[in-house]
Amino acid sequence: MKVALVNSRQDLAGCTIRRSIEELMREGNVPDTGRTYEFFEVDGRLIHAEGADAGTRADLVIFLSRHSSVNPVPVLTVHVTGNYGVAELGGSPATLAPAAPAMMHAVLRSLARHCPEGYRVSYEVTHHGPTTLSLPSFFVEIGSTIKEWGDPVAGRAVAEAVLDAVPLADAVPLIGFGGTHYAVRETEIALATRGAFGHIASSQRQVPAIDEAMARQMIEKSGAVAAYVDRKSLSRSDLDRIGGILDRLGMVRLSESEISSLGRLPWETYCRVRELAATLGSGTRCYVHALCGEGLPEILSLDPVLVAEAAKAGEAELLLGLSAIPVVHLATQDNRLLPQFIAFSKNSSEIINALNTLCVKIIRNREITATENDYLIIKRVRFDPEKARILGIPAGPAYRQLATGQAVEYGGRVIAPDEVSVATETRIHIPGLENHS
Repeated sequence: MKVALVNSRQDLAGCTIRRSIEELMREGNVPDTGRTYEFFEVDGRLIHAEGADAGTRADLVIFLSRHSSVNPVPVLTVHVTGNYGVAELGGSPATLAPAAPAMMHAVLRSLARHCPEGYRVSYEVTHHGPTTLSLPSFFVEIGSTIKEWGDPVAGRAVAEAVLDAVPLADAVPLIGFGGTHYAVRETEIALATRGAFGHIASSQRQVPAIDEAMARQMIEKSGAVAAYVDRKSLSRSDLDRIGGILDRLGMVRLSESEISSLGRLPWETYCRVRELAATLGSGTRCYVHALCGEGLPEILSLDPVLVAEAAKAGEAELLLGLSAIPVVHLATQDNRLLPQFIAFSKNSSEIINALNTLCVKIIRNREITATENDYLIIKRVRFDPEKARILGIPAGPAYRQLATGQAVEYGGRVIAPDEVSVATETRIHIPGLENHS
């Protein structure tokens, strides 16, 4: 891959980054990433560098630039260019440049590794020109004042980030809606997951201007397979409108937790998993654990009472245990665990056994249990306020003592917890229970 590195003579930060890259090249400190580089310099501002990719014979263009802000903080940023509406700072109105989500994701993560003390790293939402570009491109910037623009430490950090960035082979290209100019949620998602954003629109200034045609352009120019919507940052009307647009365009929407739990599944396999999950109900969520590679996914059903009792006994322990099993757990939109799981059909029987064993182990560790043939019996004793009332015990502190297993004295006699308790049993049939230790 050939990368064109473009800077402006009048941009101090761009010149600082370029000098640092050249120094690293002279020192021989360029990792073997399979990329070659060529520098291009323009006289004017980069936001007006329309057609800057013409004649470069490159595969990707990276603009080396400064970042300015009305609230200046030391920051290293990446973003793609374009205008959702009017062109206030270069480019054409309602036009987006082709994005490079995987490489931009790699550079963002690399910036985080090399970030100097006192700086932070961030995506920015799509903004300014140039837009007349045929090659994928993005800006990498130092912000936000002349002090940072000329900082050789920041310049070196950006140079190293650009040169040693390696895109994930399984990066998932996304578009984003909502948040501030610095795309806080999208940045955190990208730093922690395979989610690689292309075009991003901010809540107040950009989302209200997005119609179906612009959303389609975001998808196409980003090569996106799914969209992330920062629900908390959008008004109800914008949330409904963007949701409707994405539905009409057939675009998958992923929550932050779903992106975080994509695991290592290929995207096509993950989509088949989602299609299966959807047969259980609209909005069913998928959380991938140790499942990876290729296979034919199928739904595995466990006893609903077994799963519910295991979750009640220790949901955190259950989810931790699932992380070691090649399975996808399913949940409702409000994240209630479902008794159905998805795994590859080739080892479905082993997975069912592993899931049953995990649930049984949690219940036995947390509850009073017994075994009768293939039945797991959960025994519970709870305080019965009706029995206490019959004995004339007034509600209040005495109830709390009895409920916690302490005897109380009332009316000249000692009332034991057993006298005001009720015992219940829950029986769960599990074939081959003796094998689930």
